[in-house]
Amino acid sequence: MASMLEYIKIILQKVSFDRRLFEKELRKAIRMLMPAEVKRLRQWCYDNYGTIHLPVLNTCFARLSSLN
Repeated sequence: MASMLEYIKIILQKVSFDRRLFEKELRKAIRMLMPAEVKRLRQWCYDNYGTIHLPVLNTCFARLSSLN
């Protein structure tokens, strides 16, 4: 069985064509995952979608950083 992180990656890949959907699913993912998984997701997102969705990534993960 795939981990929740792997499942979320699949979802994000499927919605990556739409900025709003991508942001919505990313926000949900950040709420659902454990902090260590969020760190791995953050790196994966920037590696795979940093050029396409950079403003979304910066917004979603900046809020997370400000909570720490």
